[in-house]
Amino acid sequence: MLIKPLYELLPFSYMVIGCVSIFLLEPNYALIASVVVYLYGAHIYNLRSKNRRTDAKRKRKSGLIPETLYGLMPFIYVLTAVSLYRFYPRDSSTLFALCLIAYGVYLILRRSSYRHHRLPRSISQ
Repeated sequence: MLIKPLYELLPFSYMVIGCVSIFLLEPNYALIASVVVYLYGAHIYNLRSKNRRTDAKRKRKSGLIPETLYGLMPFIYVLTAVSLYRFYPRDSSTLFALCLIAYGVYLILRRSSYRHHRLPRSISQ
């Protein structure tokens, strides 16, 4: 079993490794593996996030997008920005990539405001 600080950093470390690998690696199979590692980290983050939701179920809105895709949207924005910057490094694409990253991080921070781990009532007393 891992210690808690290391356990909490695992999804972020997978995403950082995936992003850095996209910038550093050249072969196509390595780029595909980098995207898979990044999306795996995002998926783990979403699973933990769903488990830690504290908002009431009656206040949750259902949308047209499937829940899995909705959870991955901020990470897809960041991945698109990194890919755009890596494969099309022009002035306008750099600005667009920065906007996508900013919006993706904004969505992650906004969603994290309702996701805090709670102890069961019998333990928290």
